[in-house]
Amino acid sequence: MSGTLFRAGDGYEIHKVVVGPLDNNVYVLRCTQTGEAVLLDAANEHDRLLDLCRRLGVRSVLETHGHWDHIQAVPELRDAGYEVHVTAEDADMLPSYDQILEDESVVRVGRLRLRTIHTPGHTPGSMCFLIEGAPVLFSGDTLFPGGPGATKFPGGDFAAIIDSIDRKLFTLAPETEVLPGHGDPTTIGTERPHLQEWIDRGW
Repeated sequence: MSGTLFRAGDGYEIHKVVVGPLDNNVYVLRCTQTGEAVLLDAANEHDRLLDLCRRLGVRSVLETHGHWDHIQAVPELRDAGYEVHVTAEDADMLPSYDQILEDESVVRVGRLRLRTIHTPGHTPGSMCFLIEGAPVLFSGDTLFPGGPGATKFPGGDFAAIIDSIDRKLFTLAPETEVLPGHGDPTTIGTERPHLQEWIDRGW
């Protein structure tokens, strides 16, 4: 299947496809009023992602971070004319890109507004995206059901990811749905009570 309607809310749709050997979640956020859309993480299987982009009105690609499993389709999508956005801290991890994402800025998707939240720890430039006015957070590999993303890779920092989650994500409304880069969704309210457990176990 090329892409499945995953969530729908007031003025938006979220489509999801799972690609690649690590089962990466790729999301398309679409403004239902204008038809404009953005793809989050050009992870793999570029033919499927290009089909998704063409069908859903994607204008650009936002990368949550620069790890190899999230960027395999970047060259093909850029060649097809889609601009790729990534943080300055992770830009050197990509084969190519077009725009730099900055913390606490707004990416406009039609009439929707996506707020950027820099959450270093999994990588120095990891970025989450919050739909303003809707309780939905695209968390990349920063927050999963049951804990933070891995920090054992080069550039990973456990103390930093805990700080990012505590100060920047756990301040969001409890009902905020968390859509991670792999696996199933969760909510801020589900995960917040377990922060100290994660700190104590060290991962």
